[in-house]
Amino acid sequence: MEPNGRLVQERKRPEDFPGDPTGPSPEVLSKADNAKVASILDACKCRDITTLRTLATSDGGLVSDEVRRQAWPLLLGYGGSQLEKEGLDGWKALPRHRDEDQVRLDVDRSFIYYPNDQSSEDLDRRKEELSDLITAVIRNQPYLCYFQGYHDICQVFLLVLEPRSRAAAVARLSTLRIRDFMLPTLAPALAQLRLIPAILHAVDPKLCAHLSLTQPFFALSGTLTMYAHDIQEYGEIARLFDVLLAREAVFSVYMFAQIVLQRSDELFETPADEPEMLHSILSKLPKPLDIEKLIANTVDLFEKHPPERLRSWRSISSFSVLKTARWQDQTISQSLDEGEMYFKKQVKELQWAEQRDKALKVAWKYRRPAGAFGAAVLVGLLSIYLRRSSGPSGIFGALWRQWLGYRGH
Repeated sequence: MEPNGRLVQERKRPEDFPGDPTGPSPEVLSKADNAKVASILDACKCRDITTLRTLATSDGGLVSDEVRRQAWPLLLGYGGSQLEKEGLDGWKALPRHRDEDQVRLDVDRSFIYYPNDQSSEDLDRRKEELSDLITAVIRNQPYLCYFQGYHDICQVFLLVLEPRSRAAAVARLSTLRIRDFMLPTLAPALAQLRLIPAILHAVDPKLCAHLSLTQPFFALSGTLTMYAHDIQEYGEIARLFDVLLAREAVFSVYMFAQIVLQRSDELFETPADEPEMLHSILSKLPKPLDIEKLIANTVDLFEKHPPERLRSWRSISSFSVLKTARWQDQTISQSLDEGEMYFKKQVKELQWAEQRDKALKVAWKYRRPAGAFGAAVLVGLLSIYLRRSSGPSGIFGALWRQWLGYRGH
C-alpha cells in the first residue's frame, strides 16, 4: 500500500519496495495479497486484535515485513513512542547482566542462514545490533536468565522490526510469552514437553505407545526457540512467528505434536525399542516443511483437543506462561511488572519443589530400619519449610496445613 492509501499493483522489481536495503529481499505481492494487506492494515488502524489474529493465522499470514512492523507490536500488546523506546534508553548505564559472556558467544554464531546477501561489514553491524538488543532486554529485566537459542528468536525480531520497536517487542515476548524458558532451571520447559505425549495419546494412542520409551526432549530445540533455530528459510520463520504471536503460548507445543503426528508412517518404520533412533529422527524437523498445512492442522488439533482435556495439563504451574497466556487476550492486557511477578512466584514454587524432593530423598534413604522415624523426619522437614516460606499453593497446600494443624504466621 502506498502512503496515500492506494493499493499497490503487482510489483516486478524488489527494489520497488521500501525498507532496509541490507535486509532480506522483499517479496513481490499479488493482487490478492494486496487485498489482504489492506485488511490487515485496517485491523491495525482500528486495533481490531481479533481480526488481526485471524488474518495472521490464515493462509499466508501477515504477508510481508512492512505489514508485520505494524501488526507484531499490537499482537504483543504495546504501541506508542514511549513504549517503543522502553528498554533502549539508558541500558548501557545499567549493571552488567551475569549472562552477557554467553550472549557474545551466541551472537558471534548468528545470521548463518539469513540474510544471505550481505557483506561481512553488514553482518558485523547486524551482530552488534543483535548484541545490543539482547543486552538491553536482559539488563532492563535482570531477573531473566538467558538461554542458548534466545539469540535465534531475537535475530528474527531484529530483521523484521524497526530499531525503535525491537526492545519493547522482545521484552514483552520474553516476560509474557516465553518466560518459562528464562527461569533458573529448565524444569518448566520440560513440563511443557510432557504435554506432547498426552496430545499424541488423545489423537493416536498407537503412536503414543510406539514412542513411550522416547522422552519428548526431542522437541526442546523447536519449542525453546520458537522454531527459529531449526527453520533455515527467512520467509518461513517470519511466517511462523505470525501465528505464534497471534495464538496462545501453548500453541507452539501443539505444533510440535502435530509435526510428530504427520510423521507417524516414518516413525512406525523404526522399532519402538530403539528410542535413540526415534529421538534422532524427531529432533530434526522434516524437510520440506509445509508451513501452511502445518498451521492449519495445528489449529484443528488444538480445537479438537484443548489443553484442559489433557491429563498432564494439571501438572503445569498456574504461574507458567501456558496458563497466564492461555487465552489470547491475556498477553495484551498484561504488563512487564505482572510478568516479573509471575516469574518470582514460579521461582519460589521451583525452590519449594527442590526442598520437597530433598526431603523425600532423605526420608527414602533412612526408610530402614526405622520407617516410622523416616516418615517423621519427612513431616518435620516439610513442616519447617512451610513455616519459613509460603509453601505449596492450591489444594495440596491447604490439605497439608490442615493435616499438620499448621496455621502459618
